[in-house]
Amino acid sequence: MPGMDVVEDIFTPISTGVPLFDVYTNHPVRPKSLKVSDKTPLQTNKFYANLFLGSQSQGVWLHPYSVWWSRGDSGVLRSWGLSVSHVDRNQKAYGPDPSSDPAQYYINPIGIQSMTFSAAEFTPALSYMSLDSPTQFSVNFRLHLGPGDHGRRITFPLLQGCGFITGIYADLTPQFESAVFFRKVRQEKHATPGVGKWRILLEDGKTWLLYAHSFDGQGFTLKISNNSRIQASNRFTGAIQLAKVPEETPQLEAVIDACTGGWPTAMAIAGSVDGSIGTYSFNYVREGSSSAPLLMYALPHHIQSFDRHTASRVQSRLGLQSTTKGFMTAVVSDRWVMSETDLPSALGFSPTSATFDPGSGGLSESAKEIIRRAAIEESMQDASQQSDLDSMYFSGKAVDKFACLVWAAWDALQDRELAGALLEKVREALARFVENRQQYPLAYDGIWKGLVTTAIYKTRDLMSDFGNGCYNDHHFHYGYFVHAAAVVARLDKELHNTTTWLDLHRDFVNNLVRDAANPSEQDVHFPVSRAFDWFHGHSWAKGLFESADGKDQESTSEDAYFSYALKLWGSVAGDKATEARGSLMLAIQRRVFQNYFLMENSNVNQPPRFIKNKVTGILFENKCDHATYFGSETHFIQGIHMIPISPVSPYIRSGKFVQEEWSRHFSGGRVDKVEGGWRGILYANYALVDPQRAWEFFASHNFKTEWLDQGASRTWYLLLASAWGNGNI
Repeated sequence: MPGMDVVEDIFTPISTGVPLFDVYTNHPVRPKSLKVSDKTPLQTNKFYANLFLGSQSQGVWLHPYSVWWSRGDSGVLRSWGLSVSHVDRNQKAYGPDPSSDPAQYYINPIGIQSMTFSAAEFTPALSYMSLDSPTQFSVNFRLHLGPGDHGRRITFPLLQGCGFITGIYADLTPQFESAVFFRKVRQEKHATPGVGKWRILLEDGKTWLLYAHSFDGQGFTLKISNNSRIQASNRFTGAIQLAKVPEETPQLEAVIDACTGGWPTAMAIAGSVDGSIGTYSFNYVREGSSSAPLLMYALPHHIQSFDRHTASRVQSRLGLQSTTKGFMTAVVSDRWVMSETDLPSALGFSPTSATFDPGSGGLSESAKEIIRRAAIEESMQDASQQSDLDSMYFSGKAVDKFACLVWAAWDALQDRELAGALLEKVREALARFVENRQQYPLAYDGIWKGLVTTAIYKTRDLMSDFGNGCYNDHHFHYGYFVHAAAVVARLDKELHNTTTWLDLHRDFVNNLVRDAANPSEQDVHFPVSRAFDWFHGHSWAKGLFESADGKDQESTSEDAYFSYALKLWGSVAGDKATEARGSLMLAIQRRVFQNYFLMENSNVNQPPRFIKNKVTGILFENKCDHATYFGSETHFIQGIHMIPISPVSPYIRSGKFVQEEWSRHFSGGRVDKVEGGWRGILYANYALVDPQRAWEFFASHNFKTEWLDQGASRTWYLLLASAWGNGNI
């Protein structure tokens, strides 16, 4: 695949057409307290979902702070308001054996009510909460005095990376509570006239700073009612901001002091790609004092990729810990520009395009013969039957297995007859889904605005097909179909010199892409970037389920495979923006995975007692658990971060990591004690560092088909091993 052209805007809409599927308006889960137009696509997988799901009182992780709605019915104080917490690294709990190394999991304690924003006038019986202006990056959380309150409320703009928790009071008497209890509250002079400042020392020894910025010139004093409550002397209209000062870096206070008075209300993203260089920017919409610079906190992968100007705004070594991604550094800027300089621009469908030494001569004849025998044997299988399942996930894996098989037959063997026959099988299998004839067809959900399996309507089981109907895992499920469609479109051109299949089915594939990765607000039929979180640099798999530890993801490899599928689909569909966006997502994911998920021994972002696990397992917003949702076997936990093994695998999984992981978990014959398809996955992954050994495993006369996952073929694994061995097998 040739290098990409310059794409000035990677967020142009894919399409704005009406979705192809029947509309259902009876989704069993409805948003609570969310005030939007019926035509507004609702975000299902973003950081603030706990505020409109279930009890609405679970945590929301802004990083570094977390907040939650205290509804007056829980906690020591029965507070009613917005509670705020921040957890230091030494507060993490490890388990199940606190002394184990590595620990199976670590978790940050939840519900530490350091401070709660409230007002003396609020009464739980009448006061209420609402949400509005939801985007992929922000939402407004409002606490209302009650019916007929005439605008008397507190508004909190919630964004990831906020330097302050900001509450905008409208004619209410500020009140603050702490279940940690106040040890000392002292008003101090601020350099800016008219700005109130209080230093608050809690009983846990932590120091918080509170600032008041009046909109009408009317300030207030704070009085300690008791050791859990402080209250203002009068009603107030203006912004009150809260920030924590870490004991180990008290000099952060000077930065906080200089930045109070400004706050972000929204964020816009922009991005471009020029060959192997991709640039993206966060452009914050700010309010408040025009003279106050904007304080935000950046994760390690942001700091690593900042351009020179943004890097000059970084407050080195000043910041706060995040929950699961290391130290967050203070940045004083309302515009961040980040660059990735090693996009996989040359990566295409074939593992050979990126890995064969040009002088190697390609595959040896003996290797081709072994691959040919495997391909002929596997071509006898029934692709339609294997993909006729009640699960979009497993059906997608099965269809894509045959798409990879046909590509292997063409790429390794250049056998037009064999490849042509296999291509027809893939087309036939895909036709069931293109025509929506599968066991549980897809429908367009008119409530949340997305494509879901009708199993949720027919069975009423929210977890049917891994929760697809509630927007779990859509990038996993649909990525396999998008990749398979890209292969068919490409080979249609290669073998038959036609774009007929592409022209007929472009809209179907684009519907899948738009559901999980709509790039533009101009497309009003789907939320923007449902799965991928551009702040965190990876996707969140959890959809419409209340979660005590926030959103989560357990498969980095399937996350990357979706981005890879976007890149390939964009290339065959002539959609340069989608191709470029997929490439940039892959570059960001590689950086993010290596920082937080795929832990080399030198990792500095995860706790030392966790690194020997090698993968995080399930990474939540608030904890990491070396486990899976489907079992606790080590090969499950490691393997779900490997599949599917593909041409993008060597890009996102460093050889150093793969070797360390193998030595830790699978060396010394341990791999051969693994039964079923996981053994094939482990060996195919090991081909990244020892292709000869992997080749010998898959080429062996004693090879058993039971060692293949239902989404993989022996032919494909043989091609990968031979390609990654530079053809010298």
